[in-house]
Amino acid sequence: MKSTKIWLAIAGILLVVLGIFCIAKPTATLFTTAWLIGLLTLFAGISKLMFTFKTQAFLPNSGTRALSAILEIIVGIIFLANNFFVAFSLPVIFALWVIIEGVVIIVNSFDYKRVGFPHWFVILLLGICGVVLGILGLKNPDVTAATLSTMIGIGVIAMGCSYLFALMGINKFENKVEDIRQKIGIDEQ
Repeated sequence: MKSTKIWLAIAGILLVVLGIFCIAKPTATLFTTAWLIGLLTLFAGISKLMFTFKTQAFLPNSGTRALSAILEIIVGIIFLANNFFVAFSLPVIFALWVIIEGVVIIVNSFDYKRVGFPHWFVILLLGICGVVLGILGLKNPDVTAATLSTMIGIGVIAMGCSYLFALMGINKFENKVEDIRQKIGIDEQ
């Protein structure tokens, strides 16, 4: 258990440091994210192709799955080969996603109004805010890139902190178990 706790502590500290780096170096964060997207897409395509070959005898449509897998492999290779393009496309893609989600939220707000939800207008306002933020993101891709890097950094820091808090929880649990053992007179062997 001691080695697990050591690795948990190391992982937590390294994640916090990595998160700080992500916030401090937004361009490097975007390039790394783009590279990871390419690598994961390539890996997913290879995995899907292997699955298709192993299951083609008893699952229908193996041709379409194989085609999909090959396309994923090609996209992964393109992403890895054009890391610069992908890194600078991420803020635009993110801004477009926020706009689309904002429109969906706006449309959903009217469904909430129709069923009598009294605070439907809050959902409407949040959707409008999403659309406006997405449009601002398209107009200022540098700010969007820095925001993405900051969000990634905060997420990584949160994961690191959760590891460190889990470590504290494990220590507290072990102490409680030891107290119970001492109270009932069980020796650790």
